Amino acid sequence: MGKPVSVKVEGLGDLTTYVAEPAGESRGAVLVIHEVWGLVDHTKSVADRFAAEGYLALAPELLADSIDTQAAGLLQEDLFNPEKRNAAQPKLRELMTPLSNPEFGEKTMARLQACFDYLYSQPETKGNVAVVGFCFGGTYSFSLAVAEPRLKLAVPFYGHTNHSVDELRQTRARVRAFYGERDERLIESLPELREHMAEAGVDFDATVYPDCGHAFFNDTNRFAYNKAAAEAAWKKTLGYLSETFE
Repeated sequence: MGKPVSVKVEGLGDLTTYVAEPAGESRGAVLVIHEVWGLVDHTKSVADRFAAEGYLALAPELLADSIDTQAAGLLQEDLFNPEKRNAAQPKLRELMTPLSNPEFGEKTMARLQACFDYLYSQPETKGNVAVVGFCFGGTYSFSLAVAEPRLKLAVPFYGHTNHSVDELRQTRARVRAFYGERDERLIESLPELREHMAEAGVDFDATVYPDCGHAFFNDTNRFAYNKAAAEAAWKKTLGYLSETFE
């Protein structure tokens, strides 16, 4: 089990994070970025799973001072429930409006940079730091890969990026992305993403799992979770970490 740790962010004060430590020698570090529901128990359990595999894991709370994360959490299942989706979508859009503010993006990147610096500075990580993010966190995993040249690996789960090819050229990390075949908006944009990554010279690969959609890794969402895809993606993620941190 992990513990709460405050990470200082210049100009923004202390940031609440959840840190899970490995029992033995660390194999490196993983920054875990939550979905748009905030730092919920599911995200903490993912950090715990990384720690059980020998990695120092840190999961920050990036939304608590921007949206009502409790209300967002209550909408989570409704959004994936075909019978309630239409009613839930406008409520969620209204709730998430502050996240489209450019100031929110700047603040979030500053916080993620501070979290990265915290992990990178830990002697036991030996400079081996990866980011794994889900949905909202997947999108910011792409952004951190562009912004932070010391990052070794980015694993975005069903995230998207609007970065230009010139911006993507700044990426030094390997990028390994996961998608569900039924996640139509992201699947439609994936060919263009592949082209842009290739043009930018990024070491990029994407895996698309059949018979699932958005949030297939979240085992607390009975409408979205796909056990086979989640287990396969977890195995691949551990493989990517092992290969990258060798």
